[in-house]
Amino acid sequence: MTGKQVAAEAAAALVEDGMRLGLGTGTTVDHLLVALAVRRLDISGVPTSEQTAARCRELGIALLDPNDVERLDLTIDGADELTPGLVLTKGGGGALVREKVVAAMSDRVVIIATPDKVVERLGVTFPLPIEVVPFGVGYVARRLEHEHGLEVEVRRRNGTEARTDNGNALLDCRAPAGIEDPAALDASVARMPGVVDTGLFVDLADLAILGSSDGSTRTIERARD
Repeated sequence: MTGKQVAAEAAAALVEDGMRLGLGTGTTVDHLLVALAVRRLDISGVPTSEQTAARCRELGIALLDPNDVERLDLTIDGADELTPGLVLTKGGGGALVREKVVAAMSDRVVIIATPDKVVERLGVTFPLPIEVVPFGVGYVARRLEHEHGLEVEVRRRNGTEARTDNGNALLDCRAPAGIEDPAALDASVARMPGVVDTGLFVDLADLAILGSSDGSTRTIERARD
């Protein structure tokens, strides 16, 4: 069993009958969906991408329209990077905006990952994704480079600019020295015209479950003030 499977199955054990879930996007979440389907619980969920929605339909997991849901009991999702203080970068799968909306709707957010995803500073080993309206790609990219010293690359797929499920472009941004203050960067970038949102998740995750291939898990809980 891989570390991703171990983390996913540990998170699936937190799910109870009748729960309304936020269902993330990515390979680790796919293991979660399989584990939930096997348990045959009476659950339903808001998917964070069309990919997750399609997989839920295949597995028989009931779907909810986010516009009809006031609160979710629990969201389970992956992360591209996370710090020991549970600040995350997400969006490698292109679903960062929907993932952030669903996380904000949830009473509790659990992140499933492997130990290698834990870093002291974000933005070095994995780029920070930023979702941008296509019209503003050049403008936003230049500001990110000039004002924040980020190395920006427009994400492409099959030779053309990639598009999110929302129809927007993605900028993948590396910080050579790491992101010193994720909350400040998130707030500054989010104010730029043309930016839909950033892949920085600050004060959203409550617990991370890190799975290893030997079957063990380690947890990180967000400190409360």
